[in-house]
Formats: sequence, structure tokens, C-alpha cells
Amino acid sequence: MADFKVLNRVKGIPTSDGAGVRLNRVIGTTQLKNLDPFLMLDEFRSDRADDYIAGFPPHPHRGFETITYMLQGSMKHEDHLGNVGVLTGGGVQWMTAGAGIIHSEMPMQEDGLLWGFQFWLNLPAAEKMKAPSYQDLAPEEIPEVIDDNGVLRRVVAGVSKGVPGPVQREATQPLMVDFRVSQPTAFEHDLPEGHKSFIYVYEGNLDVPDVGVTLEQGELLAFTGSLLRLNAKGKAGVLLVSGKPLLEPIVQHGPFVMNTAQEIQQAIADYQNGSLAKEARRY
Repeated sequence: MADFKVLNRVKGIPTSDGAGVRLNRVIGTTQLKNLDPFLMLDEFRSDRADDYIAGFPPHPHRGFETITYMLQGSMKHEDHLGNVGVLTGGGVQWMTAGAGIIHSEMPMQEDGLLWGFQFWLNLPAAEKMKAPSYQDLAPEEIPEVIDDNGVLRRVVAGVSKGVPGPVQREATQPLMVDFRVSQPTAFEHDLPEGHKSFIYVYEGNLDVPDVGVTLEQGELLAFTGSLLRLNAKGKAGVLLVSGKPLLEPIVQHGPFVMNTAQEIQQAIADYQNGSLAKEARRY
């Protein structure tokens, strides 16, 4: 397609976060710092308890949203506002940190495969200090469609070929679709004009015929364009994620993402003096 433009192609970088959880960071590295409005993408996948059992003890966030999408395993989350939930395979937690939240994410298993993703989605300046909130979505709340070509689509956010996902956001207009393919198949998806998009192959491999690229498991392709076309060579799983760029300054320091250095300093001070959680309760 004439308007399909590759912005970057990267593989995840092994790292650790939380209390030592091993993961692959795909967005949020020197290779791909961000893809406005997306700030981070991690994939965690291991059947070794030592890689994940310590989890993510209580930690703060301000100024953005976190999306956790589980493929297998289970995680328990709690926050300072009293929210508690368990995320299971196929489920999603969409958390708006807004003015501030302190939460934990801990594995609910001592063995077996823990596999999922966490995204960070920026908030516009006007919403960075909004009240924190959650959407906990059980697997059965995510619409699933099997297309005529046999491709399964799970629609988490936005609208996919007329199917609305349970999460809609006006400012960033995120689209998040999980495609699962069981045999060699060609498929495609329209995308809004002006959005930045990426695909992440979490299983198998796929051809992107418009640019002559074959993506292997663990690779991400960032692009712009109004139509994505893919050819799966066999069994494959791929995430399609797209959003409207905010085109605002991004100043990030660890778990805080704001628009200015002064706002970051305020977030750090609020956390250190204990007022971050109190401020969040007021909004």
C-alpha cells in the first residue's frame, strides 16, 4: 500500500522489573523509546517460578494508563483505594493511574506458565490528574469473532471491523486486537488515518507483503498506514495496537509520566511525602 510506512522494527530486550520479574521490554528501550501515545510494552513469559514469583510489590504511578493482558496464568492486583482483583488467562486489566495510584501485581501461582503483556498508554495533559480508575475484564467480556478465513479476533479496545471492544478512549482512540491463526492464512485490518500503530508477533511468524518483511516471534513492527495486510505461514499469534498521537511533550521518570520536569519533581515529592495517594483520593 502506498501509505504504509515502516517506522521501526525491533526485538525485545531481556530485563527485569518489580522485585526481579524477568521480561522482554519491546517499547521503552534505546531502540524504541516510545511510539506516541504508547510509552512501553513488556512481554513476560516463563514457566520458571524464579522468573516471576516475586512479582511487582506496591509501587506508584501517575499520568498514564497501564494495560495488562494475560494469555496464561493469573495475577492478583491490589491498590491503595481498596480495589482487589485477579486477572486470569484471556483477561485484561485497564488501569488509569491519573493523579496517582499505588498498587501491586503479584502472581497467583507457584508454578506453571505465566504469560502476558503490559502496555503503558499516555494520558493527555488535561487528564493526567484525573481520578484513578480500573476496568477489570474477565475473558468472556472480550468480544471474540471468527472471520470467514478462520482467523480469531479478540477485540480489547476500539472498534475492529464493526466490533466494539469494552474499552474506548476519546483522546488516544486506542485499538487493540489479538489475532490468532491456526493455519496458513492471509488477513488484513483497516486503521484510522493519522494513527501510529504496531504489531507484535508473540507466536509463529508472519509476512508483511507490502514491505517485503517477515516478522519472527518476539519482533515488533511500528508503522503508519490505513491498511495492514499480513500473511501467516502457519499457527501464529499477533497483537495489533494503534492509537492517535497526543503530540505533547513526554517527560518520564520511572513510574511517572508528565509533560514537564517540574511536574515530575512534584510527583516524586508527592510520593515521598505520602500525599500522592491522598491527592488521588481528592480528584
